[in-house]
Amino acid sequence: MIHNFPLRFIWLFVLCMMVQSPSFSQGNMLTLEDAVLNTRLNPQSIKNPGFLPSGNYFSYLNPSATTLYIERIDKMYVDSLPIQEFKSWISSDKGKDIPSFPPIKKWISDTAFLFEYAKKIYVYSRVSQRAWEFNQYPDNYDDIEWNNDFTACAFTRDYQLYLQKRGEKERKITEDGQYGISYGKAAHRHEFGINKGLFWNHKNNMFLFYRIDERDVTDYYLFDNQHIPATVRPIKYPFAGKKNQIVTVGIYDVLRGQIHYLKTGSPADQYLTNLAWSPNDAFVYLTKVSRNQKNMWLERYWVSDGSIDKVLSEEFNEKYVEPENPPTFVPWDQDQYVLHSQKDGYNHLYLYNQNGKLLRKLTTGPWVVKEIVGFHHSGEQILVTGTKDSPLENHLYAISLKNAKITKLTNEGGYHRIVTNHNGSYFLDLFSSITVPSKALLLSESGAILRKIHDAVNPLKDYALGETRIFPLSVDRHTLYARMTTPVNFDPKKQYPVLVYVYGGPHVQLVKNNWLGGSNLWMQYMAQQGFIVFTLDNRGSANRGFDFESAIFKELGKVEMEDQLAGVDYLKSLPYVDISRIGIHGWSFGGFMTTSLVSRAPDVFKMGVAGGPVIDWKMYEIMYTERYMETPESNPDGYERSNLLNYTKKLDVPLLLLHGCDDDVVLWQHSLLYVEKAVKYDKTSLDYFVYPGHKHNIYGKDRLHLMSKITAFIFDKL
Repeated sequence: MIHNFPLRFIWLFVLCMMVQSPSFSQGNMLTLEDAVLNTRLNPQSIKNPGFLPSGNYFSYLNPSATTLYIERIDKMYVDSLPIQEFKSWISSDKGKDIPSFPPIKKWISDTAFLFEYAKKIYVYSRVSQRAWEFNQYPDNYDDIEWNNDFTACAFTRDYQLYLQKRGEKERKITEDGQYGISYGKAAHRHEFGINKGLFWNHKNNMFLFYRIDERDVTDYYLFDNQHIPATVRPIKYPFAGKKNQIVTVGIYDVLRGQIHYLKTGSPADQYLTNLAWSPNDAFVYLTKVSRNQKNMWLERYWVSDGSIDKVLSEEFNEKYVEPENPPTFVPWDQDQYVLHSQKDGYNHLYLYNQNGKLLRKLTTGPWVVKEIVGFHHSGEQILVTGTKDSPLENHLYAISLKNAKITKLTNEGGYHRIVTNHNGSYFLDLFSSITVPSKALLLSESGAILRKIHDAVNPLKDYALGETRIFPLSVDRHTLYARMTTPVNFDPKKQYPVLVYVYGGPHVQLVKNNWLGGSNLWMQYMAQQGFIVFTLDNRGSANRGFDFESAIFKELGKVEMEDQLAGVDYLKSLPYVDISRIGIHGWSFGGFMTTSLVSRAPDVFKMGVAGGPVIDWKMYEIMYTERYMETPESNPDGYERSNLLNYTKKLDVPLLLLHGCDDDVVLWQHSLLYVEKAVKYDKTSLDYFVYPGHKHNIYGKDRLHLMSKITAFIFDKL
């Protein structure tokens, strides 16, 4: 229930927690094309940063990728390679030319690196200043994974699995791949941190692969309107509560040309996640998750025959478990590994020995470890990024494996991305904040700044921008973070329309202390047009701990709506907000939220724009939906209350629905069913537009059309 503002809301006037961008009063105004397509107005940052094998040099490309720089740590040596010199050899090869450096795939020594160009892998020697072909890509592959030295690749084509070794013809490994059976793809629809389906071992003589059997999964048909008459294309779509993928993990022995499978047992309907090779390649580690996602087991398997060696640990949560990271092995003591876990309410790190015995908890407290970036050998420390100092920021920390002491290594406020050398003694720190467009620093192992590598010029310095603030709000004893951009030449004595931009779902955080506070140029464009643009990260969003994110469990849309409406209560308390002109816009989960809010709270918003919205969670995929909603059979009331078709009758304000016709994530049928219900109830305030040939979002030149349509609708209705 949403109470009156004075009772529900306490505005936290904590100046030390407020982040504010400078506003700019220069006269240049953004065009809509600038805001959508003009990448020149994004901060320029260095590209492809990395350390050379010795750890004493690092390399990077300038923002335009026209010069490669190689610098020594102590700056006694700096080398540069302009694109003109680099491409001279390839320009004369069949008249080819390259406008910028291709990314470096790997430094194989301090004087030579591998790079990709025109489906080939080349070696470039800084000594001889020439390049030569080293390997080549196979023809017409779908997915590919190179081994560690790029002498062989595993790849997929037409559901089948192949191997191609340097200087040899490709080798077909499987025969039964077909529609419904695929090899080498990312399993479980990219949930659980899975982003690929092929995994080479350290010795380059074996690789793991997923085999996905979807023959019992529902066939769903997408229309291809490029033909007359239109044709249909079937996809396998695992609806919540229905038949799931049956996944197995295979091992291919490159030398023997043989396949065998891990004996992961029954039931077949389970999730096999977070695959990893042991340091000596004798074992495979995986985390098995039950279909209901309440149990998980870290298991170790023998590579030799695929049998299980040991269950190393297990976890249970009455809501759900969600492993997203495999074990990380300690380089100088391969009998120890570090494991991520949310079992105490936040994602933290735990140190185990090879037998699964917990040695110590490495991190604790109300903050989230986001990534392991390396190890410091001499200090026996693990290097991580996380939110210990602020949920709005991401910093680098060194943590002792002996006593769990934590040392912060980045000091400037903002969002830091870290690249470390092989022994963790030096770092490249790439970061931005609401006031810093983009900066790159070289740091020592203590976090001292050795020198500045790059400091981007503010690309918007000549533009008239609104002021962007990030601030906390207290809602029912929860601290939520909001971002507000006020119009150019803001006058607090006037009243302005407000556009609320929302996502609101798991795994996403919109409000951060990075450039523009996590907003984009289109939001600045709207501020130039006289709108206040407001965003709130409600309960359910990322990087705030398990209780915060899992508050949505079993009824998607409930607490998210409560928090968003509390945010609107705050807006209504501001004298410069025109409370009769508040609109809302979001895409995907944000489309679900937008449609929810205008349908279920029709007196609050004057209009809404919803893109790719989930309408009925029974029609969304198993892995995501059952984690947060269980099954339709076990939680019928939750599904019923979250089904937006039940609220269509309440829609009384203008709503623009947008969808890609080929959307294979949130199926087109979601919005079509909502339109059908709206017609039934004579809801003429609903507008609808579809984009043929586009999937879950609209990209390329058509994105300008999309944003033009959204902007025109907002202008017209607000």
